[in-house]
Amino acid sequence: MSRRSRGRTGPKALGRTVALIRPHLREHRLLIAAGVLVLLLEVAFRVLEPWPLKIVVDAISRSLGAQNVDGWIPGASWQLLLAAGLATVSIVGFRALFNYLATVAFALVGSRVSTVLRARVFDHVQSLSDRYHSVSRVGDTVQRLVSDIGKLQEVAVSAGLPLLANVITLVAMCGVMLVLDPMLAGVVVVAILAFLLVGRGSSARITEASRRTRQGEGALANTAHEALGAVRTVQAYGLEGRMAETFRRSNEQALTEGVRSRRLAAGLERSTDVIVGAATALVVVGGGMRVLQGAMTLGDLVLFTTYLKTCMKPLRDMAKYTGRIARAAASGERVADLMDETVDVRESPGARELPGVRGELALHHVDAAYGDPADGGSTVLRDVDLVIPAGQHVAVVGPSGSGKSTLASLLVRMMDPVSGAVTLDGHDLRLLTLGTVRGSVALLLQDSVLFHGTVRENIRLGRPDATDAEVESAAQAAQAHDFITAFPQGYDTPVGERGSTVSGGQRQRLAIARALLRNAPVVVLDEATTGLDPQATWDVTAAIGRLVRGRTSLAVTHDAALALAADRVLWVQDGRVLLDGAPEELLARPDGVFAAWVAQQEAQRESQQQSRPEPQPEPDPVSRSVSQQQGVRP
Repeated sequence: MSRRSRGRTGPKALGRTVALIRPHLREHRLLIAAGVLVLLLEVAFRVLEPWPLKIVVDAISRSLGAQNVDGWIPGASWQLLLAAGLATVSIVGFRALFNYLATVAFALVGSRVSTVLRARVFDHVQSLSDRYHSVSRVGDTVQRLVSDIGKLQEVAVSAGLPLLANVITLVAMCGVMLVLDPMLAGVVVVAILAFLLVGRGSSARITEASRRTRQGEGALANTAHEALGAVRTVQAYGLEGRMAETFRRSNEQALTEGVRSRRLAAGLERSTDVIVGAATALVVVGGGMRVLQGAMTLGDLVLFTTYLKTCMKPLRDMAKYTGRIARAAASGERVADLMDETVDVRESPGARELPGVRGELALHHVDAAYGDPADGGSTVLRDVDLVIPAGQHVAVVGPSGSGKSTLASLLVRMMDPVSGAVTLDGHDLRLLTLGTVRGSVALLLQDSVLFHGTVRENIRLGRPDATDAEVESAAQAAQAHDFITAFPQGYDTPVGERGSTVSGGQRQRLAIARALLRNAPVVVLDEATTGLDPQATWDVTAAIGRLVRGRTSLAVTHDAALALAADRVLWVQDGRVLLDGAPEELLARPDGVFAAWVAQQEAQRESQQQSRPEPQPEPDPVSRSVSQQQGVRP
């Protein structure tokens, strides 16, 4: 949660929710105005609805000899009764029509607003940097995007606008009752004040309980996402029971807070029922006495009690909608918290495009951190100063957690430095368009992701306008064509979520094909061969050789083969570049740090290669040079 949003409760939650959706409501002001207009017409016909009954009752009373009937009402006749019946049908019909039109108008507004808002929040989340995504939980974020924004429709449609209709109805009915009998109308006013007094405290408690419910459901989504996203690991380590227990606790917490929220809302509704019942009793008794005293006609009493019943329904509904709005406001506050997260990687005003990128990279006294160091964030890189000429192949090695991957993130501007500058061809990345920066870099991660779709669609993500021939050419260069064509549907074979239906080596080669198709002048590799078996490592290394040829490359790696094949090696430790030079220079250093690391990595590789089942095909020249430097026969 952002620092700005901590501790906001009660009415502020509703205010933040309204502020969140207000800009989108303006876009539909004509539709809203039309909805309000037909809503007012519906209220007008609701006010007219009991009048035919009043006229019939007073007409019959006159025919039976009553003396205090309004002079404009004639005695009962079949013509009058028929006219009253037709008037009732017409009034109810028009009221239903206008209610339908208002409901449709407000539903359209609510659906359109939630759709646009969901897209806006999704764009915002995608624009957040590594500093946010490294600490956020995906399940909770998805919960806010899908479920919480869906709840906001209750503010605009299911509760907010019907509540507006009920308030208008209440005001109109009270006005008519004041004209009919000010004394009895005073009873209704007292009932409304009592409702406002009871509901004032309940709304804040319902909002707080609803907020806790939504937080519990977010934790539930996180647990489900983690367990199902790593279901193989869960099953392999027998963690089903542990995950089920965590899920059960989150589920029970969400249930407990949900019941509390519903209980408070139900309590408000039932308190309103008591208020309405007491007001009705007072009006029935007082109105009966007024009729006996001749102060009002029997038709006036029927009209008044009908208005009272109609007036009290909005009061009951207001209690129900207050609970709904409180719950929706809690969801709105969670979405507002997400929108309050600062986008710290943004395109500067006047950012320029850079045509003809050569690929020279430089870091000038760069410090990098996750989170604000002044607020407990951790500094990862300290005073890193280096220049990578265009076309140079650089390997970044060193202990885990030393800041190597952060260095890669800076080059693709997934995060910005806390101080210093990262440049491309001498231009600060922050002064270039994001399209220029990211379009100039092909990024290959340890766990390269394939998206839901076909093999062809996944490769084409590197360049959406590529032809089928270009896609297949990139796959051949990445040594992926043979296994792709062996699939039953070839390039049209669907891949599972995150590429779960292909092996790790195949997934990496498909990602390399995607990067080759992108044809970017800079290639950043982040542990691209880690976790692969010897055969897959061999194939991926060969494909990487083709990918980096003629391009600037920076490879974060624990693979000595890639380090020894590089033009230059950077040893990063404790956030600083401690060694910088050609592999031969670092091997010859008297401290022996790099030489010891290479020996350790070679020993591990040799141990793995002993299990290689059969001789491997002839690799490309880059892979051959890697093998020769390690003394390994291809």
